[in-house]
Amino acid sequence: MAVSDIMTTFVSGMRQRVEEIDFLRCVLILLMITFHIVYIGDTYGVAKQFVYTFHMPAFLLVSGYLCNTSKGAKAFLRAMMWIFIPYLVMEAGYVVMASLLPIREHIDNLTLPLLLEKLFLHPLGPYWYLHTWVLCSLVYFLAMRLPRIPKWARLLASVVGCLVIGFCGLVSIPNALYFMAGAVLRQYGVPFLRAFYPAWWAILPVVIIAFMPSQLDRATIGGMAIVYFMICFLLSLYRFLGKGLRRPLLLIGRNTLLLLLFSPIFTALSKLYQPFFVGFDPSGIVFCIVTVTLATLGSLAIGYLSDILRISPLFFGKDKVVV
Repeated sequence: MAVSDIMTTFVSGMRQRVEEIDFLRCVLILLMITFHIVYIGDTYGVAKQFVYTFHMPAFLLVSGYLCNTSKGAKAFLRAMMWIFIPYLVMEAGYVVMASLLPIREHIDNLTLPLLLEKLFLHPLGPYWYLHTWVLCSLVYFLAMRLPRIPKWARLLASVVGCLVIGFCGLVSIPNALYFMAGAVLRQYGVPFLRAFYPAWWAILPVVIIAFMPSQLDRATIGGMAIVYFMICFLLSLYRFLGKGLRRPLLLIGRNTLLLLLFSPIFTALSKLYQPFFVGFDPSGIVFCIVTVTLATLGSLAIGYLSDILRISPLFFGKDKVVV
């Protein structure tokens, strides 16, 4: 088979969703919601530190892998615009809320320059991921358009570009490099399930590293190993799921953007009923289950409502946002 035929087959395959990746995204987004619940993060600090070591790096790695730079400039920039517009709206709302409510990231004196600084340079709150995703994607796309140089040089230019915006303080350098790690795998046609072979035993090195507190950081060697092995372990769980359970989990995995955008609304509102649940269950487990469920269903409901009311074309640039 010619090289061109191999790449054609690879690109065609990439157009089909890999269910294991959607399952992985589902687990990662549910972990994100869980530890955005303040009570859970405060009560289970060690667990939060462990999860924060791998869940967003894994998300960024998957995002880099799925980033399709073979699109034309118009189509690619349009796709980025319809990520950035919801980001702007939700980040602006979060910053305004931070100026009104007594939260940890409270802003004492909100001004227009400060708002613009948070929107375009240094996001406040959970929406930093979208900011990083858009910036790294743009750098990656532009670098892959450089003429008359081999692929490895364009990828190197992508990495250098991401490092530059990292040194400028626009993104976290480790986060940008996780994104580019996924992009490199994509560019060289490495199937995701070959790079991250599903294996239950991958949890064993994770357990060993987890007993080294200094390694519970995405930027350390141990942290990078945790990211890799946790992806392998989580992917291995997919085959044990029955069809009845796979369907809702894959629905969540296909719609992580909705949960990322709207779940902070529900985790913030959870403070209203927190005393009731914590009163009879100080562990917070029941409170966590209820909040994650409400945040998930509520975010999907907002997506469905946007589709029904024809708001999705205005907010997401597509007729239906729920896929």
